[in-house]
Amino acid sequence: MTGADPGLFGPGSVTWQAHGDPMMWIAGVRALYLQALHPRAVRGVMQNSDFRRDAWGRLMRTANFVGTTTYGTTEAAERAGARVRKIHSMLTATDPGTGELYGVDEPGLLLWVHCAEIDSYLDVLRRSGFRLTDAEADRYVGEHRQSARLVGLDPAVVPADRAELATYFEKVRPDLAAGPEARAVDDFLLRPPTHPLLVPAREVLWRRVAHLAYASLPPYAHELYGRPAPAPATVTRQLRLTGLLLRRVPARLRWQLPPKHILRAMARLGPDARPAPYKLGR
Repeated sequence: MTGADPGLFGPGSVTWQAHGDPMMWIAGVRALYLQALHPRAVRGVMQNSDFRRDAWGRLMRTANFVGTTTYGTTEAAERAGARVRKIHSMLTATDPGTGELYGVDEPGLLLWVHCAEIDSYLDVLRRSGFRLTDAEADRYVGEHRQSARLVGLDPAVVPADRAELATYFEKVRPDLAAGPEARAVDDFLLRPPTHPLLVPAREVLWRRVAHLAYASLPPYAHELYGRPAPAPATVTRQLRLTGLLLRRVPARLRWQLPPKHILRAMARLGPDARPAPYKLGR
């Protein structure tokens, strides 16, 4: 609709088209596995929340933040960012080895969380069959300097394309380890607490999601967690099959799930704002 606010990214962005894909949920779980390998970052999470009791809430809050910043108005996105920055500014963590007290909003920690998310989203989407050219993938990484700014990062220090993202991971790898907090995250993601009646569903459905998300991690992450890395080609086939199945669920049905960011964006901007992969490259 003429004059309606397209938000931070808008329908012309790669982000707008990509974030409507159902494989984003598996990508989000992969991001949790990857983020947990930074001891200083994951310690900030574990010391400031009961992860095992509130992990679902944390996942949903992250999904809501991504949905708001992608499809919400500019005002809503800026408000969500301000809320995250305020919460982070009040939280600290303690290094058990040195006794050092540090803020969870250290730029280095925020950058790790950001890069682990963007790498996970991009890797899972592309390997599952969401078609992005290399140029579009670079655009996607660059677009997310906006979301990095919202959480308190200087966009100038955030990777602007895939090459810069790869360079960042090479630089940070010596700081990564599967410490006790990472083991706790791993254990939770494989066996999340649930109602006894839902245990069979957890074993049949959720464990497959968690195993696939874990399998899609880069080789160095498998090495740190201490489990054999599956063959990348096998994982890619599994991702493509999963993507094929999930994309057969009508988008309108998927988007009915709360908090309905995409449907609200289409109501605000008109039906042409509907996210769809075929719109990329037009």
